[in-house]
Amino acid sequence: MSNSGKSDFFYPKEDVIAQANVNEYEKMYEYSVNDREGFWEEQAETLGWYKKWDNVLDDSDAPHYKWFDGGEINIVHNAIDRHIAGPNRNKMAIIWEGENGQVRNYSYNGLNREVCQFANVLKSMGVNKGDIVTIYMPQIPELVFAMLACAKIGAIHSVVYGGFSTEALASRIDDANSRILITADGGWRRGKQIDLKSIADDAMQRTPSIEVCICVKNNQLEVEMEPARDFWLHDLKSLPIASSQCETEHTGAEDPLFILYTSGTTGKPKGMLHTHGGYAVYTSTTHRMAFDIKPQDRWWCAADPGWITGHSYIVYGPLINGATIMLYEGAPNYPYPNRWWQIVEKYGINILYTSPTAIRGLMRFGDRWPKKHDLSSLRLLGSVGEPINPEAWRWYHHVIGQDKCPIIDTWWQTETGGFMICPLPITPLKPGSAAKPFFGNEIGLIDEDGNDTPLNEEGKLIIKNPWPGMARTIFKDKERYADLYWFKQDNDQWYYLAGDSAKIDEDGYIWVIGRMDEVLKVSGYRLGTSEVESALVSHPKVSEAAAVGLPHELKGNAIHTFVILKEGIVPNQALEIELKAHVGGEMGKIAVPELVEFVTVLPKTRSGKIMRRVLKARALGQDEGDLSTLEE
Repeated sequence: MSNSGKSDFFYPKEDVIAQANVNEYEKMYEYSVNDREGFWEEQAETLGWYKKWDNVLDDSDAPHYKWFDGGEINIVHNAIDRHIAGPNRNKMAIIWEGENGQVRNYSYNGLNREVCQFANVLKSMGVNKGDIVTIYMPQIPELVFAMLACAKIGAIHSVVYGGFSTEALASRIDDANSRILITADGGWRRGKQIDLKSIADDAMQRTPSIEVCICVKNNQLEVEMEPARDFWLHDLKSLPIASSQCETEHTGAEDPLFILYTSGTTGKPKGMLHTHGGYAVYTSTTHRMAFDIKPQDRWWCAADPGWITGHSYIVYGPLINGATIMLYEGAPNYPYPNRWWQIVEKYGINILYTSPTAIRGLMRFGDRWPKKHDLSSLRLLGSVGEPINPEAWRWYHHVIGQDKCPIIDTWWQTETGGFMICPLPITPLKPGSAAKPFFGNEIGLIDEDGNDTPLNEEGKLIIKNPWPGMARTIFKDKERYADLYWFKQDNDQWYYLAGDSAKIDEDGYIWVIGRMDEVLKVSGYRLGTSEVESALVSHPKVSEAAAVGLPHELKGNAIHTFVILKEGIVPNQALEIELKAHVGGEMGKIAVPELVEFVTVLPKTRSGKIMRRVLKARALGQDEGDLSTLEE
């Protein structure tokens, strides 16, 4: 991963700079870290509040920080109510397309009607402010309606990704002690119907807390409906209880908005708790500034609302900013590899935000598929989920962005709520680098002893300050939150430990290497799996790659790699030798893989992350664990 020299810079076009909402980074960044509370107060004042806050930041119980405490707000007041009271009332809020070609559109006024009806249905089922509602649905508009309906009445939503298994769903229901489950009969993926209701039924048998299950009719599946527990949403909406008017609850800035469970490599899933006030301020600000949102923009975050990316940048951030959102239920290459490019052209998408895995997967099919379509409506591209390989970055920029679209490469986490490191459209870019800290954030790197690491040397990524979008705690486990994520330095300052390793170059650009548990130690040298994968993907015949470390008697770890070749390339032993030599040339002999295995598919979640633990287990002949989230 090259990260030196001015020649690596891709400079923004003059018209991009001229039209940018934020046209100066350094001066504003200095202000934002020197007067952090002043900066965030300015951003908070762009939103609608029922009552202004007493303090911008309360650090009296650090690291359990409070933002805008004493203020009263509701995120739905900002995402919907403000818009229907003004010029955005009839503006398109959501464009939805299903894999089978079905299309549904909702204006902000139409969205309000759907959310109010859903909110009244929930209230009729006894849902009160502070209750936790579990949502387990495919990527359909009703998932967004359900989330917003919960927030509107002050309930807390816990969205469980629609690809999770019975066990995963049941454990999350148990931890939240939910009384209400919202699900659907099924979803679509690659032309097949996925039976979600049966999974939900199995989960409800394992957990005693669910009293009501509301089911959305999305497919034509035959499903079991248990009397007195299971209700079809369309039946409930036809009753007088489902009025299209519902008052938005006043919630405190620190009142819980949602719980989202994030699972690590060890331990039970952690329910990260986010709140109405700070999260609304942070998601809307990061979305507006990093992606230079204009009133006419059609925004497509090609993630799933079941992940934090979907919470922050499909639902809340874009709706607060009055954008038009594209929502698509289906695979990016079904029935053909041009499905996404067809959608961009059909709907005039201006901004596309997706994962490096999706980019590499589509890159595999070559340039001819995107070149069949007019992609000129695109003005910005984005990347999320993991470090993007420089080769994939260049293809994305050149073929999809036609050399005119800046790539906003974002680093953040479920725990952070929004972007922590990312460029602005005006920022000179280096392929593979997330660039600079977002406003208000001070980023550092430390070694094992807690000392700052020198330039271009790997260290543990830390955040030196609180920020409004941060998770407030782990649900029901305040001590674990402090112990797992925060530590005190000698200066008595609390720092957030991200769990990722990174480097900072001589230009101040940050290069995230990956999770610290995805760093391989080979013969005493530390190598990031993403660096090895980037080296392989830079070969003209390689589309995708994954690297894992397997135990080795002499080296400690030996690098095993799995490679998907570009369309039409035939694997053979000579190519394996060539690829090993290529990695050696890019990274040095220490990084040469022990094995290059040619595969046609990599185990990935539907959110696009490569499941390296599955590859490692397969290679070692071990139990692969829960595979329910895999795409294939």
